[in-house]
Amino acid sequence: MPAPVVPVAPAVPGGPGGPIRNLLPRRRQVLAGSFAAGLLAVSLAGCGSAQDRATAPTTERTSATPRALPATEATTLSQLPARLGADGTTVVVGDPDARHAVQVYADFRCPYCATAEGATGELLASAAARGELRIEYTLASFLDGRLGGEGSVKAANAARAALEAGRFPEYHAALFANQPTEEGRDGFTDAFLLDVASGVPGLRSDAFDQAVQGLAYRDWVGAARQAFERSGVGSTPTVVLDGQRITDGSRYDRAAFARVLERAGIPT
Repeated sequence: MPAPVVPVAPAVPGGPGGPIRNLLPRRRQVLAGSFAAGLLAVSLAGCGSAQDRATAPTTERTSATPRALPATEATTLSQLPARLGADGTTVVVGDPDARHAVQVYADFRCPYCATAEGATGELLASAAARGELRIEYTLASFLDGRLGGEGSVKAANAARAALEAGRFPEYHAALFANQPTEEGRDGFTDAFLLDVASGVPGLRSDAFDQAVQGLAYRDWVGAARQAFERSGVGSTPTVVLDGQRITDGSRYDRAAFARVLERAGIPT
């Protein structure tokens, strides 16, 4: 892995904290208050990192009915092509020949990943829609071993089914937008995954539902996890821009991440 590039650390946004679910209409804004401050205080914090047990987000997430993505965001995502990369495990979103590449390593059960997606996801999708970059996703599933259950495996399997159905970008974003609380339970049940899919136009079908309920892509999920482990990144979320790993809190701050992209020559 190339030597890390550390962009200028962003200011911590102020304001009261609140449940992620209640912020869904504004989910692409930076999470406020102590939750964001805790995330930005430790630059390398993340699920699987040495700091995650001490600094993992503790903001409660509700179990309200899953919500669809905002219309403009869903439209952008629906226009993005997505396919498996040459390695058979990476999901490539956008023009595969784009000049810039952003690699994202994430686990659907990781609360840091949900926060990073909320801060960076729309920026990346918009840049990909303009042909400025491609996004290469590696889906990890190691948190099942730490938290119990099969939520990471089930969610990654469902995302792979969404790729087969031509709806990966929208479903990927919707899963993180609706990430259930992990307070002693595994919220990524089959029913929950299908409910989230109902908010993605054109995704639900007999084939998709059966793939979710039957874990049709379990072997692929295992291969993706092995690819994550071989990568050596060690924690989620990990974001690598043009071969340079981003190690500071800009992963969790929209304005700071926009500056990272602009310094790389990617307009925002």
